[in-house]
Amino acid sequence: MAQLTGIARIGRDVEVRYTPQSDAVANISLAFNYGKKDGDGNKPTQWVDASLWGQRAEAIAPHLLKGTLVYVVLDDVHQEDYQTRDGRSGSKIVGRVNVIEFAARPQQSSQPAQQQAPQATPQQAGTPATQSPRPATSLAEMADDCPF
Repeated sequence: MAQLTGIARIGRDVEVRYTPQSDAVANISLAFNYGKKDGDGNKPTQWVDASLWGQRAEAIAPHLLKGTLVYVVLDDVHQEDYQTRDGRSGSKIVGRVNVIEFAARPQQSSQPAQQQAPQATPQQAGTPATQSPRPATSLAEMADDCPF
């Protein structure tokens, strides 16, 4: 089975539709950038039509808006041929969503882009400063912290 994994942008707001058997399905238009930038600074884009089924489709569809950056894993990726209304032939890449996660936090215009770090409080004289553990910055540091 062919699989596609990557970061993409949602091409249009996602809507949920229902099959005659009342199964929810969300069709998602995904734009994957690849290759090198052209003279105008734009990368080529590969469009992929993906479908998300069931309760996951109903739950996440309201949040999948045009321009949203997502990490996706698509299963059953294949090329479909179709006929346009004016009789021309076309083809598109399609797949079924296995995993979808938001790849970036949405920007809110009412909040500043960066939050300031909290100010450190001065230590009282004679009181030793205690350090809080810092998160690991590499896999090697994480491996050193494993208890087994």
